[in-house]
Amino acid sequence: MASNKELFEALRLLEKEKGIPVDYMIAQIKKAIMSACRNLYGGNENVDIKMDDQKNAFSVKLKKEVVEEVENPNFQISLEDAKLISKRAAVGKEVAIPLEPKQFGRIAVQTARSVIRQGIRDGEKGQMLVEFNSKQQEIATATIERVDPVTGNATLKFGKAECVLPKSEQIGNEHLVEGGTIKIYVAGVKESERGPRAIISRTHPDFVKRLFEKEVPEIFDGIVEIKSISREAGSRTKMAVFSDDPEVDAVGACIGTRGARVNSIVDELGGEKIDIVLYSENPVEFVAAALSPANVVEVVVDPDGAKACKATVPDGQLSLAIGNKGQNVRLAAKLTGYKIDIRPESGFWGEDEETTEENTDEE
Repeated sequence: MASNKELFEALRLLEKEKGIPVDYMIAQIKKAIMSACRNLYGGNENVDIKMDDQKNAFSVKLKKEVVEEVENPNFQISLEDAKLISKRAAVGKEVAIPLEPKQFGRIAVQTARSVIRQGIRDGEKGQMLVEFNSKQQEIATATIERVDPVTGNATLKFGKAECVLPKSEQIGNEHLVEGGTIKIYVAGVKESERGPRAIISRTHPDFVKRLFEKEVPEIFDGIVEIKSISREAGSRTKMAVFSDDPEVDAVGACIGTRGARVNSIVDELGGEKIDIVLYSENPVEFVAAALSPANVVEVVVDPDGAKACKATVPDGQLSLAIGNKGQNVRLAAKLTGYKIDIRPESGFWGEDEETTEENTDEE
């Protein structure tokens, strides 16, 4: 086999820089050579290709049938000519004819280049898909490569993969600096003609969930469970937690000593407020907790079994319970899954100014 050190060094460099295995590239080159032989030798693709990346060796042999009289020179060889290649040649047997790279000509080279380029693209797509899938529904740390000054969309890189964080998936008016790092949530992976694309977000409710899993050991270990989350990114998040262990303070574990745990997450979210409440199977208790920071005097659940209730709050806390532009009661409804009607303690049900918030599904 002839030495082709430069070829194999190039393949090893591709593996190092692009993450494409040498074995994969060798398979692509073999396909290219086979295609070239098929074109050059009238459809004959009976080719023996040996490539040894350990020895930097490479050989190509075209197999033809030994015959008394040649009718198709692309598939047949005379016994006389076959004897020059192998003394064991005999009519009816095959003989492998060594081919020199230049015998392939311009078509072979172009075909090889084309297939190798496609192989690189396919290999990169495959590597990206593996990269994305390994991080799916998880948090990844990415480098900010570029921020579009017009749209605000950010091009990020994590691992060997690139992805785009749309402005709509960024938190509020956070300022992204090119060259800096950022945490993102990989919500899913979508395949397209241009390759796999990671759907990434910083506004997804599960982004907050994963941050708490990393920050709070009790959640990571399963001692404390996050039951539900409702979020309006950049403004406020409500999270319901629970523990089967009566000795464990689920809310306290998430807050941490002097608020250390929750504050680190608030910082990551650019100052977004986080309400952590205790989950309860009892809807009266759960709705009352969800309306925090307002105090709730009474919760009456719809007796007909509909997921609706009426919550009474002290007169002075009506605006607190409702929240700015209805945000507090809206998030409480999403958190609990209940439609919540709020009234002041001095009021009466059914008045025109009664405040209602319907539960809406999270995206």
